[in-house]
Amino acid sequence: MRIIMSKHTLQPASTKKNYVVNQKQLPLSCPTREMELWNAHPKVYLPIEKTGQAMCPYCGACFVLEHD
Repeated sequence: MRIIMSKHTLQPASTKKNYVVNQKQLPLSCPTREMELWNAHPKVYLPIEKTGQAMCPYCGACFVLEHD
């Protein structure tokens, strides 16, 4: 299942395991700017630019960079 992040709706933090992000959402952090922060783990920045993939060390969420 792919979840496409949008700036229009705040998502609960770290509840999904797979996210697709785009260049406009960089630098990438988990939780992302689109997630509610009140119940989230500490923010960590994820290096996704070189490989196109990153995994959060706190919640295990996988992020894939969508190429425009």
